[in-house]
Amino acid sequence: MAPPLEPPPNYNSIRAWLAVAGAFIALYCTVGFLNAFGVYQEYYKSGLLKAYTDSDISWIGSVAIFFLYIGSPIAGLLVDKLGPTILLIIGSIGQLVAVFLSSLCTQYYQLFLSQAVLLGASMSLILTPCVAVVSRRVPHRRGLALGIAIGGSSIGGIVWPIMLEQLLYSDGVSFGWVQRAVGFTMLPLLAVACLTALRSVTGGSGSESPLEEKPKASHPIVEMFKNFTFVLLCLGLGLIYLGLFTPFFYISAYAVDNGTPSSTAFYLISVINAASFFGRVLPGHLADQYGHFNMCTLSVLVSGIIGFTWTSAHNLPGMIIWSIAYGFTSGAVLSLQSACVAKISKREQQGTALGLVMGCVSVAALVGTPISGQILLRAGYLGLGVWTGATILAGGVVLAVARLRLDRRILATY
Repeated sequence: MAPPLEPPPNYNSIRAWLAVAGAFIALYCTVGFLNAFGVYQEYYKSGLLKAYTDSDISWIGSVAIFFLYIGSPIAGLLVDKLGPTILLIIGSIGQLVAVFLSSLCTQYYQLFLSQAVLLGASMSLILTPCVAVVSRRVPHRRGLALGIAIGGSSIGGIVWPIMLEQLLYSDGVSFGWVQRAVGFTMLPLLAVACLTALRSVTGGSGSESPLEEKPKASHPIVEMFKNFTFVLLCLGLGLIYLGLFTPFFYISAYAVDNGTPSSTAFYLISVINAASFFGRVLPGHLADQYGHFNMCTLSVLVSGIIGFTWTSAHNLPGMIIWSIAYGFTSGAVLSLQSACVAKISKREQQGTALGLVMGCVSVAALVGTPISGQILLRAGYLGLGVWTGATILAGGVVLAVARLRLDRRILATY
């Protein structure tokens, strides 16, 4: 167990945890909303885009995730230079415009441009600054703080699917007004996030990074990629992201194919995200004591094993149990990856480092779900489960190698 870390100089607990709260709200509106795409997937397939295949429709969600991550390197560099507020304001305006524009869409290309391209690009200007702010504000409780902040995406993944399902199906509201309701719900929340997720003015370094003892490179990006541990971390997360989001997109369709009513199957997305919230907070707290890389690697390996067992759940109780297990372990991966990045980067470069990692995984996030759609067409859900488990386990092995490069002692805290 690691000794407790002390707060940085001039640490203000109220401002720091307000920033965590602001980041929680921001991720509720961004990644949390994307976690609900499974509802749109099923709705589009049965109505608005019924002429298109599952793989075609999943490109909308995948491209949104791609732009969310591919824009992160630029957002990371900008947040290190300009601070988070300007980026948060621009990203919030862009996201609201994207949501309101989608309410007017009736064609595939229109939804693709608004709900994939503009929405994902705008969200990247919100996600990266918020995570960087939390990492700098609370370096002595980084795992817990990031777990709470990123847990906002889990709560969003619970609430947004229920809200969308009730409006689209139970209340019979038109698609256009559903999207407008989403936009008006996001508006005050994003305003609060812009006012609370503020840059830290504390001095000192909150990083335990081995990079700090190395000579400074001519450019932070060059310096990052000279660290082979950082490269392994990017590679491992890239492999993980190929299959990590597949259950989030297809668990509802799997339940429907196994005889579950669609009105009930939608709630499995909320079940995964509810479990994911606890998976992001509790392992994050433990990681502050037992090591961020240790907990992240363990969570990845367990997630891969659970992925292989997907199709063993044939009835609703089994699918609920599987969703809880997968949501908990995958949630830990999504929160601890940011803590691992901060662990091996300088404090003043954490925004850049986080952005580079997200940019590296963007390609995997882009192609992973459409590949899953093609696998579903050719090999069914059994092939989909094998794909999910294999990609996550492969990434877990690479993360384990990165962890051993930091300290070859298996039980060491890192």
